[in-house]
Amino acid sequence: MIRVHVSIGSNVRPEEHVCRAAGLLREAFGEVAFSPVYRNPAVGFEGEDFLNLAAAFDTALAPEALVARLHEIETACGRTRGPEKFAPRTLDIDLLLYGDLVMASDDLVLPRPEILQHAFVLRPLAELSPELLHPVAGRSLQTLWEAFEGAREGLDPVRLDCLDPGAP
Repeated sequence: MIRVHVSIGSNVRPEEHVCRAAGLLREAFGEVAFSPVYRNPAVGFEGEDFLNLAAAFDTALAPEALVARLHEIETACGRTRGPEKFAPRTLDIDLLLYGDLVMASDDLVLPRPEILQHAFVLRPLAELSPELLHPVAGRSLQTLWEAFEGAREGLDPVRLDCLDPGAP
């Protein structure tokens, strides 16, 4: 089993889709740990605010098979893939870290570069697993967040009861 970390984002009925994704991730992978959730403006296009968070769980799936399973969960939540990279979406689940694997293929780069580029990816990830070392940077996620030089504003905490393990 490998510990993996993913990012989850939605700006179309985001509370509904993040909660549905949380349930589907639990069904698929068992115990899932979730970071705090943040509301932030859309990046790269004009649109509604996103809810973003990180999740961690263990899996025996290979990276490519895991990405395919995550795409199935996105589709179950109404995600349609179009030519536009930056557009509103019901759900976006990206594989950020697959243990300490470092790889680059046409379809998958690990660790995902956005970890070091966007506060809405790094902050929840650092809060979820602060001591985890980034496999390329060689520094803890907390240290990377503390040194983050990009824009930090616009990350507003949001409570979602569905992410609490004791919630129905």
